[in-house]
Amino acid sequence: MISRLLTSQLIQAASYFPVVSLTGPRQSGKTTLLKETFADYRYISLENPDNRRFATEDPRGFLSLYDQKVIIDEAQKVPELFSYIQGIVDEKNKPGMYILSGSQNFLLHKKITQSLAGRVAVMRLLPFSIEELKTSGNLPQTWTETLFKGFYPRIYDVGIPPGEFYPNYIETYVERDVEEIVDIRNVSLFRNFVKLCAGRVGQVLNISSLASDAGISPATAREWLSLLEGSYLIFFLQPYFRNFSKRLIKSPKLYFYDTGLAASLLGITEPSQLFLHYMKGNLFENMVISELYKSEYNAGRRPALYFWRDSNGNEIDCLSEKGQFLDLIEIKASQTINPSFFKGFTYFEKVAPEVIGKKYLIYAGDQNQPRTAATVLGWESVGGR
Repeated sequence: MISRLLTSQLIQAASYFPVVSLTGPRQSGKTTLLKETFADYRYISLENPDNRRFATEDPRGFLSLYDQKVIIDEAQKVPELFSYIQGIVDEKNKPGMYILSGSQNFLLHKKITQSLAGRVAVMRLLPFSIEELKTSGNLPQTWTETLFKGFYPRIYDVGIPPGEFYPNYIETYVERDVEEIVDIRNVSLFRNFVKLCAGRVGQVLNISSLASDAGISPATAREWLSLLEGSYLIFFLQPYFRNFSKRLIKSPKLYFYDTGLAASLLGITEPSQLFLHYMKGNLFENMVISELYKSEYNAGRRPALYFWRDSNGNEIDCLSEKGQFLDLIEIKASQTINPSFFKGFTYFEKVAPEVIGKKYLIYAGDQNQPRTAATVLGWESVGGR
């Protein structure tokens, strides 16, 4: 098993809170991590129809059997349990009583905020990070192979080729998650919508344009985007627009949590195709941004990451909020450093010099260099900045 950086945060949370919630994409390794970390806990999955029926029809009986030190997987499938768990937790008030796991964040989070506020530590496990793969000796040698292969555990544990894994992942996702939650009458239309999203990674979201290209209404596009976000396929990097200018871009950028999935949806079948692909820069940026999110989540923090762009096209790819300061991060899919890569830093220094913390340039090369304009990091070092 490849060691997960979140392990220590999970153990610490269970020593403080009576309930720990772990969400994340399907097949990101949640069950494996929880069983390894809490080996003395009982495990039960509500994916199993018999277990789900027991929990639904007799929640009191279910929780009298599984009353403490238990991992309840796919807990969102029986949302009625949360109110009963609240009562047990309030009565016994012991740390580490329940570990709740689920792959549908929008359902699990809603029920937690309603029933378990103040009693639960909410944590997220994304697929492997570059740092985890590097430490374990499993990181591919090139950024193109890493981006193409993606980060889902089964690709590394079992050796499934990405060309077989990702189409089946989408098929399973549509069948088990999407159709269970939303009545999507035209499944092929939804699949096409997901592919159109992959063609927009690293771009400012234009709902009207996306809806038009997909042949759906803007309202449906918003609903489907929420569905993809809630099940951890995509996320949005919000713009930062506090006081720096009145004319700023105020729509978010769209990214996929896993670049292997995005590459598959774009029809990329070999890592070498990335060098000449029109989405090369966007996909490299996607890989770096998702790694920044993983670093924050793995440390038990809620990401405070943004991008900044004004109406004249001046931009910083990522701002990381650290107290009253902002770390500036530029991302370039080039193996050669060009002086023009630093121009965003120069402009931002004129706009808001008082908030600038550290400055980083992350590029597709492998040399780390402390330069005057910014600290240069190779793609392998993105998680260790």
